[in-house]
Amino acid sequence: MINAVEVKNITKRFPGVTANDRINLEIKRGEIHAIVGENGAGKSTLMKILSGLYQPDEGEIYIFGKKAVISSPVKAIEMKIGMVHQHFMLIPRFTVLENIILGSEIRAGISIDNKKAKKIVEDLCSMYNFSINLDSRVENISIGQAQRVEILKVLFRGADILVLDEPTAVLAPQEVKELFLNLRRLKQEGKTIVFISHKLDEVLDIADRITVLRRGRVVGSAVPGEITKEQLARMMVGKPVLIDLKKRETDPGEVLLSVKNLRVKDPGGKSVLNGISFEVKGGEIFGIAGIEGNGQKELAEAIIGLVNIDSGSIKIRNIDIKGLSVNQIRKMKVAYIPEDRHKNGLVLPMKVWENEIMGFQRDDKFYKKPLLKLKSAQDFTRSKIREYSISVSSINQAVEDLSGGNQQKVILARELSENPDVIIASQPTRGLDIGATEFVHEQLLKKRDEGKAILLISADLEEVLALSDRVGVMYNGSIIAEFKPGEITLEDVGIYMLGGPEKKVSGE
Repeated sequence: MINAVEVKNITKRFPGVTANDRINLEIKRGEIHAIVGENGAGKSTLMKILSGLYQPDEGEIYIFGKKAVISSPVKAIEMKIGMVHQHFMLIPRFTVLENIILGSEIRAGISIDNKKAKKIVEDLCSMYNFSINLDSRVENISIGQAQRVEILKVLFRGADILVLDEPTAVLAPQEVKELFLNLRRLKQEGKTIVFISHKLDEVLDIADRITVLRRGRVVGSAVPGEITKEQLARMMVGKPVLIDLKKRETDPGEVLLSVKNLRVKDPGGKSVLNGISFEVKGGEIFGIAGIEGNGQKELAEAIIGLVNIDSGSIKIRNIDIKGLSVNQIRKMKVAYIPEDRHKNGLVLPMKVWENEIMGFQRDDKFYKKPLLKLKSAQDFTRSKIREYSISVSSINQAVEDLSGGNQQKVILARELSENPDVIIASQPTRGLDIGATEFVHEQLLKKRDEGKAILLISADLEEVLALSDRVGVMYNGSIIAEFKPGEITLEDVGIYMLGGPEKKVSGE
């Protein structure tokens, strides 16, 4: 059988790093082939070469047995390769149909033949059992439906090879199941699917074969059913990885964070938080689950003082913090790990040591008016680099040159250095590989065991359920369910993430 994709000795170099190092890979026609690896393993670079965004420095690519030069994304589409990106590339105000045909419109003379295009898309929906209203505006459809639109976009352009980048990252469990059904239907119709993910349970469920990359090289391949999750993780990282977290029983103490009837509006006056209430005690992790965009970001930013509160209260150790600045709130022993470390957690061009004291640079230990105590700041940074195993070439290295995992360690070291009582951890492992994720989880559990109150906000449902002592589900700016892990099934959590069926609070 002719392979759908074959790459031979593909090498791609960037200044100071070889992203792909003589990669050899065969993807069979009509299979679901998963590619896994840590951040920096070379997955994204290889996929960008396949989709025409990068050109290899060395090596050859064969598509359906023919040598190919994929010089651009347009050329990739001509070769029947379609990329479904993790971050959807849709225009919210356009209809589903308009988004699908955008850039590939069917014309009747000088006019767009929407009727003919709609018939083609309807036939695609019927063939693959995609249920979606083509006349709905994208801004009014669910995340799962938006992903179907992205898949339909590449199918409309004739793709026979679909490359999916972290396709389940923002989906509820039910939406993941629906996606997998659709992918299996596509496979049955002869489509070839390249599936990139860090979720090993899902990879083992959906893939026919798995290729593992590490440090730019192929280190092995596997067939689900012949390898365990632990073995696959070890192949990725090169050492044993703790898959199941061991959580100690704790006896939560006093309430350290209290949120009552919190209401927040966005700059346009639309309500984004609708009367949120919860408490977090010392010695527990309260997790917030939910599909992104349901008010989680605004909740974290309201607590740390980045957005104004419309009504309600937020109390730290029973002291109302409404109207206080970010700096004043941080001085009340509140730590903040932001969801976007590049935008809110770091100043990328600045040096590692400068980022490590950021926000505390005027504290007595670092500042003696009018000068910064340079030696104290740099000695502090060196101690944190040792304590948190941060991989840097120098404390004077620009933080933008570090890997995502090491950037997150810089933030953790800074935020946890002041022995906070309350920790707001928003998407703390987003974009991190297995090793870095394990480290973050260990740090959060350590602080929980020390009696700290932790609010964990994450789009990764497995993470929330593994770390949390109690879980609240956010939907449309409200907490519509609250429970302890183990009280309800994963499927039930997914139902609440999608908005129903009715409110459930632990103990009812």
